Amino acid sequence: MINVGVVGLGMMGLTHLDAYIALPEAKVVAVADAMADRLAGKEKAGGNVKGMARGNFDITTVKRYTDGLELIGDPDVQVVDICLPTPLHHKFTLAALEAGKHVLVEKPLARASADAFAIAKAADAAYAKTKTLAMPAMCMRFWPGWSQLKRVVDEKEHGRVLAASFRRVATHPGGAFYENAELSGAAALDLHIHDTDFVRFLFGTPKSVFSRGYSLVTGGIDHLLTQYQFDDVPLVTAEGAWAMSKGFNFQMQYQINFERATAVFDLSAAQPLVLYRNGQAEPMPLDATMGYLHEIQYFLECVQKDQRPKTVTLQDAAEAVRIVEAEVESIRSGQAIKL
Repeated sequence: MINVGVVGLGMMGLTHLDAYIALPEAKVVAVADAMADRLAGKEKAGGNVKGMARGNFDITTVKRYTDGLELIGDPDVQVVDICLPTPLHHKFTLAALEAGKHVLVEKPLARASADAFAIAKAADAAYAKTKTLAMPAMCMRFWPGWSQLKRVVDEKEHGRVLAASFRRVATHPGGAFYENAELSGAAALDLHIHDTDFVRFLFGTPKSVFSRGYSLVTGGIDHLLTQYQFDDVPLVTAEGAWAMSKGFNFQMQYQINFERATAVFDLSAAQPLVLYRNGQAEPMPLDATMGYLHEIQYFLECVQKDQRPKTVTLQDAAEAVRIVEAEVESIRSGQAIKL
């Protein structure tokens, strides 16, 4: 049994707590949040994907801390799951590593790439010293309908990829943190980074990025479209936004055109994943669970086996922040940015 402490009881903290309920190898022994109503289980935050943040975990049954650093110091806690606002990831991840705790930290890894790479460096040192493990919670690498793509692309099951497009579009989530682009990084960093990371997961680091976008809700980039340049894939794009009008339903989609087939994923469709080949549309069976459960289960397996995560690393997460920064720079400058 692995004892877990969750720091931060907002949307992602509650989503992670729901996942732990389904994992017999883990036991949540402590939670932390600076807000009294959250610690009392009175205030709950909803998510943009159906099934997130259901609040099924009874927070009152475990130790509760108003200071996440106190939770990190709790000798009963083996794994610290950090679901705090992005600017706090650097401080609390480094504190947990220094305390010898295994760490799962939500995306984006940090508000700035310099801090993200510093976290990755500290995790390398912690592992070399005490075998402490750390992983970023980049859930799309584990999401049913997405996780299989890596193998399909690498093995050229349907031939080469000719075009790949990704789309993650929503209304603004509201709240002081998300309305402050200096804190959240706006849609570019907080939302779109999922697809930036997944593009890199499939195809590697692009040679350059060329982006267009605008601000509407915050002072940052609230809607953007990026073209990623690769030598071996003709067309790769990703659109991300939280600038849609109230009432617009969250959309999470991809379309991959191979030489011999086309794969289409649409989270809101009755059959989310459809493969078009040989003149037929083939609905593909999918696990009904969400990527959050799979990513947490994978990290716990790594802890049990004393193996560093490979599906996603802190270096991967830092690179994703760096690429998003280049996308924002491209929008500001009007130029393609080399990577």
